[in-house]
Amino acid sequence: MRSSADRLLFAEIAAIAGRHARWRPLTAAEEADAIDELTKAAAGRADILAEYAGLALGCHEHEIDADRYQRAAELCLKAGADATLISRWIDEGRRRAAAAAVIPFSG
Repeated sequence: MRSSADRLLFAEIAAIAGRHARWRPLTAAEEADAIDELTKAAAGRADILAEYAGLALGCHEHEIDADRYQRAAELCLKAGADATLISRWIDEGRRRAAAAAVIPFSG
């Protein structure tokens, strides 16, 4: 079970990455600012950066805004996400997206 501090850090990383990921590529200055902010917020937690990156990719790969989530994940990688953990989180994101897409039984 994850601690509440880890959940809050995940939420902060998601907010920062989402705010900086744009519909267009970032300028060099914008990217540097985003990476700096993510690096400082993560404070060495490469695992949580990887978790967000993988979940963002897996959950949103078939959505209209998949490119934006791709950019957010790339920012996390550049901020120090543990690349060895991302594929596991992509799989989990796909699982969660599939579960969310199931129409609940109403009968």
